[in-house]
Amino acid sequence: MTKEEMLQKYHDWIFAISAYRMALNTIEIDKQTVAPAGGNAYRDKRSAYLAGQLFSLETDPEMYEILSALNKDETLDGDDRRAVQLYLKEADNNRCIPHDEFVAYRNLIDTSWNVWLKAKQTNDYDSFAPVLADVIAAKKKLYGYRQSDLSLYDRMLDDYEPGMNQQKYDAFFAKVQKDLVPLLEEVEKAKQIDDGFLYQDYPVEGQKKFMTGLLQYLGFDHSWGYQNETEHPFTSWICENDCRTTTKYLEHNVISAVLSTVHEVGHAYYEHDCNPKYDGMILSEGIPCALHESQSRFCENYLGRTKAFWTYNYPRLQEVFPQQLQNVSLDAFVKAINVARPSLVRTEADELTYPLHILVRYQIEKGLFNGSISTDHLDQTWNDMYQKYLGVHAEKASEGILQDVHWADGDFGYFPTYALGSAYAAQFMHAMKKDLDVDDALANNRYKDCISWLKTHIHQYGFRYPAEELMVKVTGEPFNPDYYIQYLRDKYAALYQL
Repeated sequence: MTKEEMLQKYHDWIFAISAYRMALNTIEIDKQTVAPAGGNAYRDKRSAYLAGQLFSLETDPEMYEILSALNKDETLDGDDRRAVQLYLKEADNNRCIPHDEFVAYRNLIDTSWNVWLKAKQTNDYDSFAPVLADVIAAKKKLYGYRQSDLSLYDRMLDDYEPGMNQQKYDAFFAKVQKDLVPLLEEVEKAKQIDDGFLYQDYPVEGQKKFMTGLLQYLGFDHSWGYQNETEHPFTSWICENDCRTTTKYLEHNVISAVLSTVHEVGHAYYEHDCNPKYDGMILSEGIPCALHESQSRFCENYLGRTKAFWTYNYPRLQEVFPQQLQNVSLDAFVKAINVARPSLVRTEADELTYPLHILVRYQIEKGLFNGSISTDHLDQTWNDMYQKYLGVHAEKASEGILQDVHWADGDFGYFPTYALGSAYAAQFMHAMKKDLDVDDALANNRYKDCISWLKTHIHQYGFRYPAEELMVKVTGEPFNPDYYIQYLRDKYAALYQL
């Protein structure tokens, strides 16, 4: 087979993969937003079938030989070489898994999500525990097929953030604990900030009215993106010009849907602004999770919680809710949305306590896969960990172990990327401020100036470069968590007058 013939087969194969993924993504988006629950069983079986067909395509022996041959071709251009290497790694990870077991796992994950949702709505962990145990057992079995010197959990961590492992995460979290726990203790001793007005009655209709203007401010163009509602906000994408975001409105929390929207639109921009020639390829679809979370956390926290952001947006929020906010100044509002206080729910957590929420999940995941923690009474283990790290205790499973969808989806190894992404974002912001007056842009309805910078320096590359290489390319130096620590120290010292 000539090189030209191999490349044609390679590009046809990529197209076929993207078609299956488009179908599966659309089914999953519908399931979590608008699809009737009564059709779950019918859809889930067919979704698992499609996933099995995709699995066969991705592990096709002929394509594996073609990928191996292309990988040895020194004349291959840089983009294709990088993509081929990533496809080969994916194939090596998967082709050792029996097809029937993969399809059974996909069926299990669909069932798990259904059971989790009902369990969360009824605060019934015991109904979910057996399914969670099955998911964990299945993950252990599937990952056990891989020929690797890495531990099972390290293999999972590497899937979500290539190159990361327990040793590196342990060092990262140890530094975060060492530097941030004393800061949190200082904050708790300081004069506390009033944020009670955030939790009045804010009718959802009014929140949606404000959201319309906020999406315009964010530059979220409905020609390529849309927003829906769901139990656990997420972003998914079909291609660069079809990005789906979701949010969740809480009637007694005016800021929750706002920050979740800014977060999810940050994800959407990463996909939308990726180089168009990567559309449908692993170079756009395979972006590591910490990089992706760095962009959503960047938008949510480093932009969305700032005074400059609200200089433009707060008067518009006051117009919608005059009774609740007419006597609350801009400064008081900005302080309130940045209050640091141990809490139960990760997605509602402030920036200072957020990494401790992630640490709890990381420690539990490690234990689940090294055998030191069982799913039996895992809700109590969860509460014990929260008491240890945050000093709080969940009375309801929906605010405890059932609050997140990740384990129901089998996404073990994902959680640590949230904390790592937050730290990446601090270093990216340090670099952005060298080129752009961020506060001026945010205060004067030029949010897109910030997004344009991110597109130029980060988004356009997709997964063309490994995270560590991209970090140097963007900031001029390797990843350094000190930027993150210093950012939080400066922010909360000013906020609480420490």
